[in-house]
Amino acid sequence: LQRADHLVGAFEYDLTRKTTLNIEGYSKDFRQMKNVNRDKLYNETPEFANEPDELKKDFIVETGSAYGVDMLVKYENNGLYLWAVYSLDYVDRFDGTQLYNPIWDRRHNVNLVASYTFGKHNSWKASARFNYGSGFPFTQNQGVYEQIPFSNGVNTNINTVNGNLENIYGPLNGGRLTPYSRMDVGMTKTWKLDEYQVVKLDFSITNIYDQENIFYANRTTGQEVYQLPFLPSVGVSYTF
Repeated sequence: LQRADHLVGAFEYDLTRKTTLNIEGYSKDFRQMKNVNRDKLYNETPEFANEPDELKKDFIVETGSAYGVDMLVKYENNGLYLWAVYSLDYVDRFDGTQLYNPIWDRRHNVNLVASYTFGKHNSWKASARFNYGSGFPFTQNQGVYEQIPFSNGVNTNINTVNGNLENIYGPLNGGRLTPYSRMDVGMTKTWKLDEYQVVKLDFSITNIYDQENIFYANRTTGQEVYQLPFLPSVGVSYTF
């Protein structure tokens, strides 16, 4: 069984008739959580009966905690809509041996959204969204080595066989990826043909300043692969 205690508190306050502030804090105590055993070395068979459980079990029990605060400010007036959110979060886990941050532990996260509706019958809408997030944890490389496959057992000639390049990993999630940021903009034109028929023309640009946000890196070659680049798009929809 997995067990946790959750404590959540929030309040909302109208700063003005058009502006609202919402603040929510939370704390979670994970008293018992199941996870894959990364340190398993032996199969759970009679020949390894004397080995400790942490080296032969498929799963382990961890403890951990998560706490943070979310702050939201909203403004709405005559077709103008502004929305700003800041999140501060801390997440950690303890597997019985080491304290580490799981891969979703993002310390800072900012979202800014703006939209403006205008024109005759409010048929035009301009929008923009900006997102910033501090880096996620990841496990770094400490080095590489050649792993000999020993396909012929003890008869393998280690002087002539070609091995496989393997990585030596550092502490679990001991590093941080680079921060993430992206801004998207868009424009929508709407034609309401009648009560039931609507045509929309959308133009948008994803990642307008072409930020290189890391997707993953090849651990062997060091090649980095990035997420969506500068990407314009046009779309038409018809609903009836």
